[in-house]
Amino acid sequence: MTTNRLNALHEVGQSIWLDFIDRTILQNGDLARMIREDALTGMTSNPTIFEKALAEGDEYDDQIKSAPPGLTAWDLFELVETTDVRTACDIFADTNRAAKGKDGFVSIEVSPGVSHDTDASIAEARRLWATVSRPNVMVKIPGTPDGARAVRALIADGVNVNITLLFSIDAHRSVIEAYMAGLEDRLAAGKEISGISSVASFFVSRVDSEVDKRLDAIAAKGDASLKDRAMALKGRAAVANAKLAYKLFQDMFASERWAKLSARGAQLQRPLWASTSTKNPAYRDVVYVEELIGPDTVNTMPPATAEAFKDHGTVERTVDRNLREAQRVMEQLAEIGIDFNDVTTKLLVDGLASFQKSFDSLIAGLERKTKTLGRPIGAGR
Repeated sequence: MTTNRLNALHEVGQSIWLDFIDRTILQNGDLARMIREDALTGMTSNPTIFEKALAEGDEYDDQIKSAPPGLTAWDLFELVETTDVRTACDIFADTNRAAKGKDGFVSIEVSPGVSHDTDASIAEARRLWATVSRPNVMVKIPGTPDGARAVRALIADGVNVNITLLFSIDAHRSVIEAYMAGLEDRLAAGKEISGISSVASFFVSRVDSEVDKRLDAIAAKGDASLKDRAMALKGRAAVANAKLAYKLFQDMFASERWAKLSARGAQLQRPLWASTSTKNPAYRDVVYVEELIGPDTVNTMPPATAEAFKDHGTVERTVDRNLREAQRVMEQLAEIGIDFNDVTTKLLVDGLASFQKSFDSLIAGLERKTKTLGRPIGAGR
């Protein structure tokens, strides 16, 4: 086994994507070094990441000052966002070619405001796809019911899609269905499907954060026996839920329906483990990486998590280990009063609200920055 644990993780079939982007790492060689040394094969972005990048530095100032007149703050954000994503796509181009179009992707997200509007999601995704204009860009669409309908249309259009903010098994099933249906629609239109890629971003640590709060509340109100049962389940829901999502992936992509698509060159829609930084300091800092290792998966890690795993992570196939135990964890949660459907519904609502808040802060920050730079801002949007 190689001494670099990130390389070892790659060797067992899991792609490592960086959950971070800013202009500095694109320009100073850090991203190229990670690709070369740490088996990094992709990158994800979202409004929260760009909010921090734009607020904390001045590397975007020159582009903002020299941008065409009349642009709104939203237009300026799309300008700097698509520039960074296009640059990152170019840096990952060799990775994408070496993987024959199966890896080396950079994700860019539609704005949170279109999450419940299928037509608006499709229109915005098509615009971002055309603006970046790289074969290894992926457009991120939230995994709402409207988002799933947008996924089908976009896949039929030949757009690579990353379906994000997945928390429930049912939502995961819907986006797998949307992916397959989109490929079938494209075949029916006489078009090629071998060059299309998709990932299903299943969020992990946020599940434990929400479930653990509910377990604490149950423990505080119950007798000693109920308290013990609740405490024994803390920190176990997220991994159990993700393992059951991987089992669904295995089952649906072993179907006759998929075999027909695969025979025409279709690529698997891989599960992507997102939100894999550890929120609770009582838990191992790489637990959401170590417990979900396996083939045909992606783990998108913030820089600190990637560095921690590189330093002391354990590499072994775990994603399909102890599935009966994972199912039992979900059953035990229900037995003590945790409504998991309510958990995942809340997490989706909260996730969308968090991205909207970051997006609003980002736009407000850009408006302040343009004033500081003495640049007039356009009206609209």
